[in-house]
Amino acid sequence: MFTNKLSTKLSKIYTISSYNVSRWSALEKIFNSKPNLNLEVVTKSVGLFGVPQLSTHEGFYFVTEKCVQKTDDLVREALSQSRNRKMVEIFDELSDSLCQVADLAEFIRFAHPSSDYSNAAEHTSLAISKLVERLNTNVKIYEALKNAVHNNDILATTEVDNLVGKLFLFDFEQSGIHLCEDKRNQVVELNNKILCAGQQFLNGISNPKVIKQSALPESVRDVFSSDGDKVVISGLYADSSNPLVREMAYKIFLYPDQNQELLLDQLLNSRDELAKACDFNTYNERALRGSILNSPPRVMELLETVSERVRSKANKDFADMSMLKREENPNGGPLAVWDVPYFTQKAKRDRFQVSTKEYSPYFSLGACMEGLNLIFTALYGISLVNSEIASGETWSKDVYKLSVVHESEGLLGYIYCDFYERNFKPNQDCHFTIRGGKVLPDGTYQLPIVVLMLNFSLPRWSSPTLLSPNMVDNLFHEMGHAMHSMLARTQYQHVSGTRCSTDFAEVPSILMEYFASDPRVIKLFAKHFQTKEPIPERMLHKLCASKNLFTASETQLQIFYAALDQIYHGRHPLQGTTTDILADTQNKFYGLAYVPKTTWQLRFSHLVGYGAKYYSYLVSRALAFLIWETYFKDDPLSRAQGDRYRNECLAHGGGKNPCDLIADYLKVKPTPHLLAEALNNEIESHQEHVVETQRTSVFFSDVKKKIHLDGNVLGLPPKNLRTEGVEAINRGNQRRKRGFFTTFCRWCLEFTRAVGDDSSKYHRPHRQADQGLHYGRFQTERFCGSGSRRVLSVQVVPGLTGRCRIYPPASPEQW
Repeated sequence: MFTNKLSTKLSKIYTISSYNVSRWSALEKIFNSKPNLNLEVVTKSVGLFGVPQLSTHEGFYFVTEKCVQKTDDLVREALSQSRNRKMVEIFDELSDSLCQVADLAEFIRFAHPSSDYSNAAEHTSLAISKLVERLNTNVKIYEALKNAVHNNDILATTEVDNLVGKLFLFDFEQSGIHLCEDKRNQVVELNNKILCAGQQFLNGISNPKVIKQSALPESVRDVFSSDGDKVVISGLYADSSNPLVREMAYKIFLYPDQNQELLLDQLLNSRDELAKACDFNTYNERALRGSILNSPPRVMELLETVSERVRSKANKDFADMSMLKREENPNGGPLAVWDVPYFTQKAKRDRFQVSTKEYSPYFSLGACMEGLNLIFTALYGISLVNSEIASGETWSKDVYKLSVVHESEGLLGYIYCDFYERNFKPNQDCHFTIRGGKVLPDGTYQLPIVVLMLNFSLPRWSSPTLLSPNMVDNLFHEMGHAMHSMLARTQYQHVSGTRCSTDFAEVPSILMEYFASDPRVIKLFAKHFQTKEPIPERMLHKLCASKNLFTASETQLQIFYAALDQIYHGRHPLQGTTTDILADTQNKFYGLAYVPKTTWQLRFSHLVGYGAKYYSYLVSRALAFLIWETYFKDDPLSRAQGDRYRNECLAHGGGKNPCDLIADYLKVKPTPHLLAEALNNEIESHQEHVVETQRTSVFFSDVKKKIHLDGNVLGLPPKNLRTEGVEAINRGNQRRKRGFFTTFCRWCLEFTRAVGDDSSKYHRPHRQADQGLHYGRFQTERFCGSGSRRVLSVQVVPGLTGRCRIYPPASPEQW
């Protein structure tokens, strides 16, 4: 048997290429090798996703025309006096027809390497958007739907029929279709203003700052890119060990930008006008209708309650970081906002010694996919089966196709895995819905199709693709969205899978991160790609504990973001400029003071995609914690609890009121108080985990030198905290630091309406995003088609289109 004692490169290559490959499972073999194309003589293209017309880019024009014709037929049927179907069935088919074309086109525009295909797909996206705009102003079909919903349809309807019909009606009315003609025209105009302002705002988010070299201290001029006598600052340099570099980058990169300020004002004012035109008091009142918390006062109650509960814990986090800063530079001054990402990562690498080089060999892509397969088989009785890809079916040769097969129900759907980086591929991790599931007229089920897009390196001739710990988290997170799409079995595609309330959509994906952080689960699949030896217990516990450091301060940051978002979308006129409000909100909700003459909000891309909904990440995180603690903590692979979770949560998609869904499943009502308590308990649980790990000999070989006599442990705000004790421990660890930790920053996707713009990143808990401060993952307007319609330059009609892309939140790393 080969062991780690093999020292020569030749023997290591032999190990992977001949001996160990035979020991990999079938799924491991597939994902530890580059995808194989179908090399049969038959070369006729089946078209993208099996759509024959899309064998060439010109097929998009045929698909568009066919969609227009079908839409016209369905509108005539809805208005017909002799219709013989339920109105909700006609509307769902109308929505399905639009979504299948618009979502596919948006994905191809976003991902296809051929400019011919991407341009044709963009043309289709614009054409469908215009079609939807036309429907949005069709009062006759609105009246027909309204009559069927309020006065009983011509055929008997079920509870699900009524709910989906009301959702269609609600989304139409949010767009102002029920108003007089003048107001309808005003709503259309305002939506176009909002779209244009949002696109331009996103385009300016990543613009660098250019200043004269003489404006910078001479000691840091060489750090930044230069162009003659000019210095270009294109980011926050949050990982720089030089405190002056961090400070200069923060103050210069976030310096006020008059054009961005104007665009943000236009965006917020137009949203306020839109809300009032549609008979809402504020934009956040409009945006929150139908969500779990349902109203702005309940959202603010959650944020203020959590803020009070985590404040002392966050202050202890900052005190710990301050000590790290003093140890590194006694004359460095107090902790500032630009220091937080650096000292968070420093604490993780110095105290846990978690390095990519050490951990990645245990996380080959094949091993992680086999781990996911084991989890899904245990929980739901489903298997991930590699399927052959036909000629022309995919947009790249480096794509896998998985069939999701249930042990008794058979095929549930397809997941296309676009996992590898390539030239011009957007550097974003996301989930795209290509086709939603629904019951067809003949009683069969329309199988869902989704794409998972990540950016891993390709397998090398000497090793498979090896993932860092945060890449493993990303993979599990995105697969959580995919399982939501696969396991939902809704009657209507309009509410299938992730097409649900924004503040519930992240629950399945965040829950999967708990599985990726549980030692009992990880050790099932984390095996060295050469020796097949399982990851050592010592390494395993260090890894899991390192993910939970400084949770309180990270949560406080998310509260600040969410509160700022709510205030911006609350009552207008605003009490001051957006910068004045930023300063006041930061000083109220965050433990580190606002820095004068900085405008972080002008780099906050979530304001476009998640206007008034940024709080959703905190709600989803609280619910995921409650689900884990209630049903999976004791036995993470319980089939009974897996089936229950599937049947009571995932199966409904958006076809059940989210409050009722949570109340029925968790046996508690999701009140602001309950959610605040859950977030507080999650933080305390994480802190206890870190303390316990640091107290065990598994974590430190010389535990007595790491734990102070009074029981205080390095890294966490321990009980009965004594500053001198923690300082002593910090000094001890500073002398004993080893390893290098660089991978606990998740770069997720940015909400980019601008075509091809992937300038900033979104991300989830304990990760980073934008050019500022956040975590998590959300979605946009519920019925505007997530990623799809976001990039369109014309108005999109709520009520008829689905959600295509799923996104995450933000963190301090790029503050």
